[in-house]
Amino acid sequence: MFDPVMPVTTKTTCPYCGVGCGVKAELSPDRRLKVKGDITHPANHGRLCSKGTALGATFGLEGRILEPKMRNGDGFRSATWDEALDAVAQKFNAVIDEHGPDAVAFYVSGQLLTEDYYAVNKLAKGYIGTANVDTNSRLCMSSAVAAHKQAFGADLVPAIYDDLTEADLLIFSGHNAAWTHPVLYRRIETLQDQIRVCIDPRRTDTAKNADLHLMIKPQTDVRLWNGLCAHLIARDALDHDFVDRHTSGFSRLMAALSADDQSVEAVAEDCGIAVADLKRFYDLFLHTEKTVSLFSQGSNQSTQGVHKGLALINAHLLSGKIGKPGAAPFSITGQPNAMGGREVGGLANMLAAHMDFDDASKARVQRYWDSPAIAPKPGLKAVDMFEAVRSGKIKAIWIMATNPMVSMPDTNRIREALEICEMVVVSDVIARTDTMEMAHIQLPAAAWGEKDGTVTNSERMISRQRRMTTLPGDVRPDWAIIADVARRMNSAWDKAFSWRTPNDVFQDYVGLTTFENNGSRFLDLGGFAGLDNAGFDSLTPTRWPYAKGKQPAGRLFGDGRFATPDGRARLIPPVAKAPANLPTEDFPFSLNSARVRDHWHTMTRTALAPELNRHTSEPVLDIHPKDARRLGIADGRLARVTTPYGEAIAKARVTDDVREGNLHLPMHWTKQFAPFGRSNQLINPAVDPTSGQPEFKHTPAQVEAFHETWHGFLLLPRDFDGDGPQWSADTVWRRTAHAFADCIEIAGVAPFESQMDATVMLDDIGTGVTRRVNIEDGRLNRVLFVAPIRKRLPSREWLLERFGDMGLDAKDRAALLIGRLPGVQDKGRIICACRNVGEKTIQTAIADGALTVEAIGQTTTAGTSCGSCKGELKQYLLIHSAKESQHAA
Repeated sequence: MFDPVMPVTTKTTCPYCGVGCGVKAELSPDRRLKVKGDITHPANHGRLCSKGTALGATFGLEGRILEPKMRNGDGFRSATWDEALDAVAQKFNAVIDEHGPDAVAFYVSGQLLTEDYYAVNKLAKGYIGTANVDTNSRLCMSSAVAAHKQAFGADLVPAIYDDLTEADLLIFSGHNAAWTHPVLYRRIETLQDQIRVCIDPRRTDTAKNADLHLMIKPQTDVRLWNGLCAHLIARDALDHDFVDRHTSGFSRLMAALSADDQSVEAVAEDCGIAVADLKRFYDLFLHTEKTVSLFSQGSNQSTQGVHKGLALINAHLLSGKIGKPGAAPFSITGQPNAMGGREVGGLANMLAAHMDFDDASKARVQRYWDSPAIAPKPGLKAVDMFEAVRSGKIKAIWIMATNPMVSMPDTNRIREALEICEMVVVSDVIARTDTMEMAHIQLPAAAWGEKDGTVTNSERMISRQRRMTTLPGDVRPDWAIIADVARRMNSAWDKAFSWRTPNDVFQDYVGLTTFENNGSRFLDLGGFAGLDNAGFDSLTPTRWPYAKGKQPAGRLFGDGRFATPDGRARLIPPVAKAPANLPTEDFPFSLNSARVRDHWHTMTRTALAPELNRHTSEPVLDIHPKDARRLGIADGRLARVTTPYGEAIAKARVTDDVREGNLHLPMHWTKQFAPFGRSNQLINPAVDPTSGQPEFKHTPAQVEAFHETWHGFLLLPRDFDGDGPQWSADTVWRRTAHAFADCIEIAGVAPFESQMDATVMLDDIGTGVTRRVNIEDGRLNRVLFVAPIRKRLPSREWLLERFGDMGLDAKDRAALLIGRLPGVQDKGRIICACRNVGEKTIQTAIADGALTVEAIGQTTTAGTSCGSCKGELKQYLLIHSAKESQHAA
């Protein structure tokens, strides 16, 4: 299968967001990987974003865990698989025997393949007898799942990607598609006649390039969409035939809406936007038949997330804008297999194959699995699960392919939970994560390119992830690890977990979707039944439902039939209530935790790619100029943000991209890269009462200037596995991996004292600048620059590149203490990650006459690959145009 000499090209699927892009990967014998988009894949037609383009830079073995390990005092020792898995099985059995099945739990991930997800759900819900299986997808799209189930009767996404280009009106509700799903955004950016509306409290790249941006107050989404529904009713703009024949609950919805003042003026005031803008949005929706409303984390991550989804769906049901080309509500998932996890019961309140915990479904699943026990009730959702660990109700937890020590809200509480847990098992790819450090047993799992199985994207398209190489070290696929533990827990379970290939697991799952179905459940994969291993290996992207003897599905609900008992969609009145976590006198700001363009989740993969570290190289706190002036916070200086749950220190970016009184801090950084800049330790753990999805967008906060008195940087050879230098407790630092070296930015208040050995040094008493350079065997080994905060430090770029030199010539040595060669200009902040183009190169091109995005691309290559930087290129053009106008005036 794997030629040890010749490069092998494999068609597979990208492991990042829910777009599910097809990838063609060419792997050389020394594990070097070249990737490009697969033009035959229907999700991306050959396009890749910056993260997908950089997959080759993350495929090495740097940072990997390659053998099982068990805790040994304060550290870990190597272990055999038999030793590690026997320990897991024995401890789980002992806990179950003494405390019952619900004393164990599994916390899994949208990074798993569908087969992995299915295996753990079968073990927990069908054999152990607990539904304490939840997923990090709970954090990103579970509110949409709950809204779908309430409105449609099942978790069904109606739309397909083709609807995005069919639509005449595209609405982004809490969805920064230009950054989070750039390949989808590329599909629509060239459409000249399409109107785009962005609903977001932040001025994101998507908002900046929209025809209309509704910069609403946080937590007013339900009010906005309820107002639209009332507007449709008042203007008699309903699809009466659709409402009468295919929905229920209209009278109840109309009565609920009439309880509030739904005038455009009242809604606009409550939402904090202009009346004219709101009226324009309502009229656009009213008069545009082909309308798609995309909603994502900005809408879902809320204590009102389900009601936000329902309010949006109601507008589409009332107007009949569903089940038609270019007309649908469209929930866009964040992770590559969030959808696959939803299919196989990855959420604690669902059984596999879209079945719930009603008596008939439980009995059906138990019959199919021929299992000794079936979980009698829904399990604990993510936040409640870790709280049960903290309280001691859960004694053992297995965490797979995720990093809750960074990604969960109120992460200090997660640490407390895992510190007292009797058994923490972590199976993952990377050796050092904040969560791996908490494990008693560490299990090495197969990474992307080593895994074999299926994933489902946001439009219900099942695609293959294919193994491209032999498994390194002792790593194993997740489904195989789970099956091995199951067999060790009870020999009577051997047959149920006797899978030998991922297709065996897939066929087990396919059979459950068809079992006693007879068309009663939409999720039917009968068309895959009986697929042999060769057929599984050659499986092409296929959208479900895919019943036996029928063609794979397109968009859903075109026939007006929904998954409810009466076949009608439900119009459920959402309540536009004031949030419980409003700012207070002590915490007067609202903190929003979100993500940046080029990083993924907790950086375990993207931090390995130098090109992905340079657009946003450290956590940055966005604050409005009026707030910054009032508090004495300067752009580029450090600020301390505090909530009732913790504090973080990050560089301030003073910008009107956030509303006054609002703050924004990205969520990716970990203890390994920026221990002071971790956002989710600040986040309120409040959840939506139905979906259990946490409120990441609106935590009451306080902010103040940090008042650092010096800043600097340390450059040292790249070491993804190492601890790096040890700093005093009052030194704020953040680390970025580059191609040959790590750059550690440092700042503090107490006087800085350097202990670094130096080959050459220069202390400038007049300016207070400290310079230290260490050279070993003719190669650069350490560089340290420290200056008073008022002094500008040199660019890091030229110095970082010198770490890749095999030797330093005389002119380079002479320039080390200056920080660059005379006449050499740095690129500035990287804007185009794919082509490594910096802002200064772009500004020069514009000054020289490149006055369109296309012209900038022709001159610099920026924006000619994935295109996710095009929004920023447009902003540079606008800045240039404004300066030219001022100069002319």
